[in-house]
Amino acid sequence: MLQHPISEVKGVGEKLETHLNELGLFTVEDLLFYFPHRYDSYEVKPLTELTNNEKATIEGEIVSEPALSFYGRKKSRLTFTLQVEQFAVKAVMFNRAFAKKQLQQGDTVTVTGKWDQQRLQITVSQFKKGESKSQEPIQPVYTLKEGVNLNTLRKVIKTALDQNGSSLPEILPEDLTLAYKLPERVQALNQMHYPESRIMLKHAKRRFIYEEFLVFQLKMQLLRKHHRESTTGQVQTYDNDRLTSFVQSLPFELTSAQKRSLAEILNDMKSPHRMNRLLQGDVGSGKTAVAAIALYASITAGHQGALMVPTEILAEQHYHSLQEMFKGRAMVALITGSVKGKRRKEILEAVDQKEIDILIGTHALIQEEVAFKQLGFVIVDEQHRFGVQQRRALRDKGLYPDVLFMTATPIPRTLAITAFGDMDVSVIDEMPAGRKPVDTYWVKGEMTNRVLNFIQKEIDRGHQAYVICPLIEESDQLDIQNAIELYNQLSAVYEPDVSVGLMHGRLHNDEKEGVMQQFADNTLKILVSTTVVEVGVNVPNATVMVIYDAERFGLSQLHQLRGRVGRGADQSYCILMGDPKGEVGKERMRIMTETNDGFELSEQDLKLRGPGDFFGKKQSGLPEFRVGDMVHDYRALETARKDAAEMIMDDVLEQDERYQPLKELVYSDQHILGDVLD
Repeated sequence: MLQHPISEVKGVGEKLETHLNELGLFTVEDLLFYFPHRYDSYEVKPLTELTNNEKATIEGEIVSEPALSFYGRKKSRLTFTLQVEQFAVKAVMFNRAFAKKQLQQGDTVTVTGKWDQQRLQITVSQFKKGESKSQEPIQPVYTLKEGVNLNTLRKVIKTALDQNGSSLPEILPEDLTLAYKLPERVQALNQMHYPESRIMLKHAKRRFIYEEFLVFQLKMQLLRKHHRESTTGQVQTYDNDRLTSFVQSLPFELTSAQKRSLAEILNDMKSPHRMNRLLQGDVGSGKTAVAAIALYASITAGHQGALMVPTEILAEQHYHSLQEMFKGRAMVALITGSVKGKRRKEILEAVDQKEIDILIGTHALIQEEVAFKQLGFVIVDEQHRFGVQQRRALRDKGLYPDVLFMTATPIPRTLAITAFGDMDVSVIDEMPAGRKPVDTYWVKGEMTNRVLNFIQKEIDRGHQAYVICPLIEESDQLDIQNAIELYNQLSAVYEPDVSVGLMHGRLHNDEKEGVMQQFADNTLKILVSTTVVEVGVNVPNATVMVIYDAERFGLSQLHQLRGRVGRGADQSYCILMGDPKGEVGKERMRIMTETNDGFELSEQDLKLRGPGDFFGKKQSGLPEFRVGDMVHDYRALETARKDAAEMIMDDVLEQDERYQPLKELVYSDQHILGDVLD
């Protein structure tokens, strides 16, 4: 019955069926699970329980004579004051001139409308004289399209519930519903559409949030198990003595978090299963050192390694740092779009002959002409910048190589366990000893001169500064600083005594490399740049990061930019220049000045922006949940993940009859798994 077409629901004719199809509703089940996006309630609440800018119903006595005024063409405004509890509330009604005759001072009236907490004002959309009825029903409000009105959709869903609701199978075993005090599925479904009370609705939502999180996590865990068991990896028997010697030769001591993450990676390499691990850590936490040690372990096991990064600047930087680290121990080469002709041919031949141990590059690494002799270990840096297909193309170049994804964008745990449920996750949550937190300040535009003087003071101490702005050249649409104009302004202020450089994405690669080299060599004191320096650029002598129009960046991007300074022993500073108009922009500035913890920032950023901006939805495969919100409902998400992992480990889906309905639902939707995971 549930899979029958909606045309079988009483009252759905051919025309209505077409309109419902446009809403994505094709079967009876689609109708039953088309949940309201909000609920209108005319329940009178105390003023202290009302939410700003939300619909509300209040009741009170009119204590001022209603005043009617006219404006525009035939537009009117009726205002009066209500005594509600001990408060005087202003009520405003637009284009309801007739109400002037109906409402008088001394009347008790119940009004519904948009509540303004700051002004103690309600913009009335509905009113009725007299006290409210205490048992007003909670009304479901659905997302609509042209051709389907709200009343029609309510009737159709009510009919579908009456005809088919009782045939809805219970999919959760009794031990789970009892453990979490969840209502039965049929009861919860009815409450979602026609709640008897706010409490009943809350429990119904809780039921479906857990259910959809659990089904999703079971799919993730099943596919993870399938991947582990079906893909034979390479057992990498590395030379422990050579590896220990290499680690001891490094000019720094690994932190305990680095050691823990390295041990997890090395255990994966020794196992017969193919490694699929995410290494995440804050800016400057030392992920590259861990990755380099793992690369060397693979080389001692007789394999080659590949490191793919999103930009040529970052590729060059990794190349130089790894060349230095592996001097006398391994051959390192670089291949990017800029490497052409004879040099490119020589590198490709050397890779094919296994004369090169580690190949570093941008997406040039995944081109067909690049053929490895024995690829055993693949690292993808800043993995969210590459599409799923790009990542897969590199991974498939070897004979089931171990794969390590790295990101310096700290991903909130709530998001990581959802987006990367198929991966093992290692976290470096500790900074190297001696690293001082970057002092962060938010200043308005009128303080520009003070900021420029501060930059001069730091340069006089022998340090350098970044100055970041969002656009390359002037935009008619956006009133923001741009790199070229800002470069000209700062050159006029500082030169000839202080040299100023310019960097942006439209420069040729050799020009970018030249500018960065001058900055790294301390020839340039100030680097004006767009966000091309956001990831990976390492100049320990730079102690000042000034970001113009800072409110136009997300928290994670601001944190990445801030991470370009504070890389040496000296105290560093990040100055956010901006005049945010909205509350979100102001909140962003406040959060940045209060914490240097990237994981805390990422949680806040997720709340402000939502998950799509972390990866791009198409690339990440983040699921669309009907009821659940993985930010607000993260405890339910964690619980569902834990329960799903235990079910797969104990094999109850296959062995226990009580779990068969759940198993059928999980296996019925396998076509989405490829989109969700890779």
